[in-house]
Amino acid sequence: MAMDVCEVGPTADGGAAAGSDLPLVSVVIVTFNSAPVLAECLAALPAACGRVPVETLVVDNASSDATLEVARAAGDGIRIVPTGGNVGYAAAINRGIRAASSPASAVLVLNPDIRLRPGAVPAMLELLERPGTGVVAPRLLGADGTLAFSLRREPSVGRAWGEALFGGRAGRWPALGEVVVAPGAYEAPSEADWATGAALLVSRQCLEAVGDWDEAYFLYSEETDFLLRVREAGFRLRLAPAAVGVHLGGESGTSPALWTLLTANRLRLFRSRHGLAASAAFTAAVLTGELLRAASGRAISKAAVKGLLTASQPRLVERAGGRQPGAAATGSRRSRGGRGGRGGRGGRAGARGSRLANRIPAVIPLPVRSAGSPGVSGAPTRAVSATHALPADVAGAPPIVCFSGQDWWYHNRAHSDFQLMTRIAAHRPVLFVNSLAVRMPLPGRSTQPLRRIARKAKSISRGVRTPRADLPDFHVLSPVLLPLYGSRAGRVVNAWLVRFQVARVAKRLGLGAPAYFVTMPTAWDTVRPLARSGLLYNRSDKHSEFTESNGAVVAALEDELLRHSDRVLYVSHELMSRDGAAVADRAHFLGHGVDLGHFNAATAGPAPADIARIPGPRIGFFGGLDDYTVDFDLLEQVAAQIPSASLVLIGDATCSMRRFEAYSNVHWLGFRPYEQIPAYGAAFDVAIMPWLRNEWIRFCNPIKLKEYLALGLPVVTTDYPQIASDRDVVRVAGSPEDFVQLIRDTIADGGPGDPAGRRRHVERDSWDARTEELLELIDRIARETSALGHAGRAGRRAIAGGKPHRAG
Repeated sequence: MAMDVCEVGPTADGGAAAGSDLPLVSVVIVTFNSAPVLAECLAALPAACGRVPVETLVVDNASSDATLEVARAAGDGIRIVPTGGNVGYAAAINRGIRAASSPASAVLVLNPDIRLRPGAVPAMLELLERPGTGVVAPRLLGADGTLAFSLRREPSVGRAWGEALFGGRAGRWPALGEVVVAPGAYEAPSEADWATGAALLVSRQCLEAVGDWDEAYFLYSEETDFLLRVREAGFRLRLAPAAVGVHLGGESGTSPALWTLLTANRLRLFRSRHGLAASAAFTAAVLTGELLRAASGRAISKAAVKGLLTASQPRLVERAGGRQPGAAATGSRRSRGGRGGRGGRGGRAGARGSRLANRIPAVIPLPVRSAGSPGVSGAPTRAVSATHALPADVAGAPPIVCFSGQDWWYHNRAHSDFQLMTRIAAHRPVLFVNSLAVRMPLPGRSTQPLRRIARKAKSISRGVRTPRADLPDFHVLSPVLLPLYGSRAGRVVNAWLVRFQVARVAKRLGLGAPAYFVTMPTAWDTVRPLARSGLLYNRSDKHSEFTESNGAVVAALEDELLRHSDRVLYVSHELMSRDGAAVADRAHFLGHGVDLGHFNAATAGPAPADIARIPGPRIGFFGGLDDYTVDFDLLEQVAAQIPSASLVLIGDATCSMRRFEAYSNVHWLGFRPYEQIPAYGAAFDVAIMPWLRNEWIRFCNPIKLKEYLALGLPVVTTDYPQIASDRDVVRVAGSPEDFVQLIRDTIADGGPGDPAGRRRHVERDSWDARTEELLELIDRIARETSALGHAGRAGRRAIAGGKPHRAG
């Protein structure tokens, strides 16, 4: 094709090279069915360029409307470069650059919905000449004339979570948002990590150093990838505030298919530059943000969630109207110095990767770097001590992987999982996997959903750690997870994601064929195919009765664990009796324990100043103030009907406590560290357990009862089945009125028995004794499993056959 170069007529003063026969700038406009907007874009160019010699290339992705007719009608100087198909934005830019005149010192990439204002191009060229500058972006306005926030910060896990939780407000804080929303950043020449690709002037020197735009993206994130490579090549992106353009905006905010592809490409871009662990955290953040917005009724977010979980990246490109281009077909090249080059993958490995990409849902964080690229195996696990050798007789003393019902970083350390596993870690390696949750917290369905998501995100950011110097064999993993248990595809993806992380960390720690101790039933999908020395289901609660869980899904997971576990451990005889037919001789009553050394009034020390100032008598409660366990109406009744006593509440609350502001005798002290709880509890005159009447409480066995009794405190509780064996030392109320009266009686007479007798009641229930009992059981199961054959084969046979994996 002949190079028909034209000089746009002069209408304003401009830069150098006026009157030259050769272009100084090649304008590349990519079109696809752009007839409604292209004419105004082209009409604005002469005034925008002034006396700067330019050539204009319209690179068309096989438009089916009147785009080509509009381009031809604009004048003989417009060159049309057909691509032969809808190959995407990046591929079209590359073809336009290759078709441009080689003498041009810069390429101006434009969307067809951009209208540059007079003098924009000379202003951009002037800034491009500043040393170190590789790319210049204009200041963009929306169609209504308001400032468009076009500057961006580099994507990060923190910013992804910030935007997921706080939306557009996150940009106010650089650590929490990609979008630069400070108006001052657009009023003077400034630098940024990247900018929206609607209008960018790139120097020829920069293009040669950085290489082609990455065609794998098809649409969206290609400019992010290119501009981050620009920075890594030593060039800078600068904003020219004197250069102004009006951007009408595209369809990504309204089209489900385009929004889904935009979201998928955000994930793809991050994975191309980071390891699997960071990529998984980023994926979880992006998906969380879309879920929150889908829950509020945003249709494109609903489509994005469904698309990410069910469709592959190539399929999403097809839905957006294009085809996945290949480097071989287009001649795309990348600079050797550019990060994350995907063009180096070839031969059979490339073919395998292509087939895999065509099958795997876009949400799964597969590595997309070429072999040998840094970070393909993921960032190193942080703060983990050296690998520990297993005991010589692995079958007799297996290491432990615990899938807890709690999170080490924010739950009360009194929970049984913490107490048992830290003690076991004094004898053998333990990998403690923080709670996998039972459901995604969402507005309208969960109490304080953003707070819950934020604290889980903070926990996930810790990765894997060894938190206690005195327990070098105790490791805590906060896996990246997608708690989409109501979706079949979501469960599959989440199980793969968590299993990958657990297996990887266990291998690094040398934990071969461990025994799995599972408290959270949602861990079943993860554990099911893993080789093991035994599987113990710690059925400390009936999680399907949790009010915010997907009851049917969690109940099905509980049933699977009941069927396939080597032993099912109980703390409630009521629940153990209910499961009797399904579990039979695999049931084992372990019961809860108490740390007798910790909960000892004689060594608790003086009352902390804040509770010492509260007048007595003190009616006290310590523990989680959860709206699915604690009867807050009953607490309010106590405060109202016993105004002469102080009601002291210690613990984190999952719901609003403002209702108690009306009572001067209620003192909510909030969360207090586990280490300080005995000193606070010892200052109570009466300890209470005001439980709701529901199925969760029916099958529970609160640890706090033993802690109260170990401190020698008189206790008043609402009724629940497991309290039957403690009625001789505890007062049990059958109604709210009875509860209030029993508290009055206990204040008056000190309650049944005496402090020493209450402590003796729980002396045999120490956590040390429970740990010894549990270890004997784990080792017995491991020996029995070993006798049946290799743990991995036995486990797989049990699951494949659909029958319980029975020991003995």
